[in-house]
Amino acid sequence: MTSDAAQQLTISAGEAAGGDRIDRFLASSLTGEEALSRTRVKALILEGAVTEDGTVTTDPSQAVREGATYVLTLPPVRDARPVGQDIPLDILYEDSDLIVIDKPAGMVVHPGPGQADGTLVNALISHCGDGLTGIGGEMRPGIVHRLDKDTSGVMLAAKSQRAHTRLTEMFAAHDLERCYTAILWGMPGENDGRIEAPLGRSPRDRKKQGVVANGRQAATNWRVIRRLPPFASIAECRLETGRTHQIRVHMAHLGHSVIGDPVYGRPMRSGQMPDAAARDCLAEIRRFGRQALHAARLALTHPVTGAALEFETSLPADMQALIGAIETGIARRAAARP
Repeated sequence: MTSDAAQQLTISAGEAAGGDRIDRFLASSLTGEEALSRTRVKALILEGAVTEDGTVTTDPSQAVREGATYVLTLPPVRDARPVGQDIPLDILYEDSDLIVIDKPAGMVVHPGPGQADGTLVNALISHCGDGLTGIGGEMRPGIVHRLDKDTSGVMLAAKSQRAHTRLTEMFAAHDLERCYTAILWGMPGENDGRIEAPLGRSPRDRKKQGVVANGRQAATNWRVIRRLPPFASIAECRLETGRTHQIRVHMAHLGHSVIGDPVYGRPMRSGQMPDAAARDCLAEIRRFGRQALHAARLALTHPVTGAALEFETSLPADMQALIGAIETGIARRAAARP
């Protein structure tokens, strides 16, 4: 679906706006159906889509001039790139503003290097069709948060500009609840705790995240749901912030990384196992093919209607099978004891 008509929005700067940044002023002045995120406004300014009293300005940080008239030209809505693909989705909720799905492990959220199609975005474009209302000038779903390819569970996307703008604000303010279920190596000494450790690019490997002194503030609350000695623990991890790989890095920092994590995992060693039966089970656990992490619960206020929304999903079959394999290993050890 395309539209050949560009849209022009005119905003006059009053006395109170004088001296403010243009990107911040314009973003705060646009409300309702016209609302745009500050990031999107900044991009439009850099593209030359904003004029001040008829003169193009391309500096988002330029100070607003009292009494000036600003015109923001939105480009015509164009067909999304990537294109839609008929990929089955497990839909938990959908209305005209947002859609909530249970994402399977193995599905990439957005096309990128090495994954040009077959993503969640391709699937949403196909499923939603004309229900997408031109987010940022494109007929595309608004991705406001992501799950790693091999993390399963609850994920939402905006279908309208008004929902996208509000959800972006909510995620930035951490104004929603996100709980994950993780199967961890070993057993923490405590039953619960809070990890507050700043995260950023690892100085040893720029492709990884790490706990670094000058990183962004990050906090994770965790509690043990069940212990599976001597192998593992099942834990609930609740995000206070939402940094890249936050739970995976924080739990590894705690000394109990997520089982199957290929990047941050620290598998238990055979020498840590008390007997041959435990070592046999350990080898089976180590073959688990992804990080055992599932986005189990998401609770938020609807970005448009204000209604309370809450979504929960069960552990996927592979994580249930992993727990079953650990339980079998525990039973074998018990049976082998004299």
